[in-house]
Amino acid sequence: METKVAVISIIVEDDKAVTELNSLLHEFGPYIIGRLGIPYRVRDINIICVALDAPEDKISALAEKLGKVEGVNAKVTYSNV
Repeated sequence: METKVAVISIIVEDDKAVTELNSLLHEFGPYIIGRLGIPYRVRDINIICVALDAPEDKISALAEKLGKVEGVNAKVTYSNV
């Protein structure tokens, strides 16, 4: 199956969402290339960048599930390669 490289940028505005967020990332773990998390304490948010190499439907599914988590904003950017 053809895969795409993508980055999901996530901003966590509610600490109560972290458990559900981590559970989703664990579920899609086989597709994750790497993850960078930055706690931005000045604004009381967390910024997370997740790089993926996965079929497009898996990337979309993760982004959709993340978008349904209250207190989480997520956007996807796809590579053209």
